Amino acid sequence: MPTFADSWILLIVSLPTSGATARMRIWRTIKTLGCAALRDGAYLLPAGDEQVAQLRELADETTQEDGQAWLLSVHAEDAGEVAAYRALFDRTPDYAELQAALSDARKTLSGLSAAELNRLLRRHGRTYEAIRKIDFFPNEASTRAEARWNDFSGAIATIQSPGEPHPSSASIARRDPAQYQGRLWATRRHLWVDRVASAWLIQRFVDPHARFRWLENPADCPDDALGFDFDGATFTHVGERVSFEVLLASFALESNPGLLRLAGMVHALDVGGPAVPEASGFEAVLAGARERLPDDDALLAEIGLVLDSLYFHFSSNRKR
Repeated sequence: MPTFADSWILLIVSLPTSGATARMRIWRTIKTLGCAALRDGAYLLPAGDEQVAQLRELADETTQEDGQAWLLSVHAEDAGEVAAYRALFDRTPDYAELQAALSDARKTLSGLSAAELNRLLRRHGRTYEAIRKIDFFPNEASTRAEARWNDFSGAIATIQSPGEPHPSSASIARRDPAQYQGRLWATRRHLWVDRVASAWLIQRFVDPHARFRWLENPADCPDDALGFDFDGATFTHVGERVSFEVLLASFALESNPGLLRLAGMVHALDVGGPAVPEASGFEAVLAGARERLPDDDALLAEIGLVLDSLYFHFSSNRKR
């Protein structure tokens, strides 16, 4: 969250009454930026570099729509005025509304499919991040909301992938694929995004003769198996990298542009991150296949074909 000194930027705008579309667009932008409305047409923000640039851009847009706009610097004269200005940006009501929505949603989680769980997580995640972005002066409400959000997202992770690994701080060792041929590989059963993509990557780029064991409990991993995507596994989350990305780094596959783009999709679906257009479609196909197919061998075979197609799509620079 940004931090600010006690200086402010005031935008005053006036639009012609005939410009209803422009008026609505500018009003929505003002709301998204987190401006405090002092009165109709007068909007205040803390004077951070980003906020000043945003209001300057909005002022330019206003004049392009045949309106008028003024940007004024405002400085608080005493502690009372500082407190009054800051109170205008108290996000407690926004956080309270979000927490109520999370509490209601929490009660429905057990009955939702994997795809529905992820849609719910992304929808509430966007709301949470939108509030955080304009929470210029965090307080106890933001701390409580963070705890509630962590509880909510953690509950979904537990339902979606019991035994989801915790990131380690270990370094990623480079490995020679020649030493990893015809091996037994093991991960948690009921494959989801990171595990199915990692198994595909192993089979396609590391060990073409790989055999897989799908574990009910990671503690049952055979001694001779190479584990992936669970705590204590040979290949699992390291820092901000998910297991797919760790495998890429381990076997020197990071120079492959198609695999790197696949990694972005896997990362976004597994732990969040920049949106990837293909992600929601892949997630829907995987969710449907997981409900339809009888076991993880069949799931890997079918989703492997989808990943093959996505890999070729991501590897091609041709415009369609």
